[in-house]
Amino acid sequence: MYFKWGRSRVHIFPLLSITAIVLVSNVLWSFSGYTFCHREPSLCACHKCLTDSDPWFNYIISEAPKPFMSQKHKPSEEDFNWWKNLQGARHQNLTFYNKTLERLFQTITPIADVGEPHPDHCRSCAVVGNSGNLRGSHYGPLIDFHNIVIRINRGHTKGYETDVGTKTTHRVMYPESATRLDNTTHLLFFPFKTHDFLWLLKALNPGENDAPNLKKIANKDLMMILHPAFMKYVHQVWLGRKGYYPSTGFLAVVLSLLMCDEVSVFGFGADSEGNWSHYFEILRNKKLKTGAHPGEEEYKIIEKLHKKKKIVFFKGW
Repeated sequence: MYFKWGRSRVHIFPLLSITAIVLVSNVLWSFSGYTFCHREPSLCACHKCLTDSDPWFNYIISEAPKPFMSQKHKPSEEDFNWWKNLQGARHQNLTFYNKTLERLFQTITPIADVGEPHPDHCRSCAVVGNSGNLRGSHYGPLIDFHNIVIRINRGHTKGYETDVGTKTTHRVMYPESATRLDNTTHLLFFPFKTHDFLWLLKALNPGENDAPNLKKIANKDLMMILHPAFMKYVHQVWLGRKGYYPSTGFLAVVLSLLMCDEVSVFGFGADSEGNWSHYFEILRNKKLKTGAHPGEEEYKIIEKLHKKKKIVFFKGW
């Protein structure tokens, strides 16, 4: 088994001893510009933490609001008025929205906080997008090597294990991109309209609907609901208001910078022929672009984060 790094390939044998894993890790991080030789005192146990000094990065992260909603952290009217226009639903009503949230919070208690860095821990995260550039990448073992693996929408693993891995700890989705999760996977719910919360209520309580034999969509105790203020922050501060609103993938990348100590990003951008396709689909429309999302701007920022060594970006080709 092997994965590809640029033009070179690193072989990984099926049975790795602890020593071999450490050696592989050393090779990977030395390729990406990090080193195991020496590390200054830091807030986390990683070899380079996101919290290490960089004026631009520290400023943009300091502007971030709390990313997740809870009973005590609901949207303001200003946040709601910005959010309700994302998909052209200006008729949405704040009173009805708040009542819907109350119903939801009576059903679940979402996880509301992200953990702080700690000198005894290193939270390594892989954010796995769905770009066609993952085909033939052989990144699977490297993706699964991370503590946290965040997948986006319907990103498949079955049949694509060599390129995208098998591990999923967090899944980003909304109703139109929903897939049923196992009992150990965190749901990162990205709502874009009030109806999304109504859908979630039904999906979490299928026995109350007309189809009592349906299984619930996710574990109620492993839910995190993205706050409209965070979406607004990413659109305005990170993207300079370009596009109508950020893609779910780019929202996940920025979110990972708050959740993790080390971040690796896979499966973003167009493929080697310039097509914005998905690795699990047959490309039929070669003129397909990124729609309402500023895909090229998001890609530039991901590249910038890589150049500043805040993340490691694996392009796939």
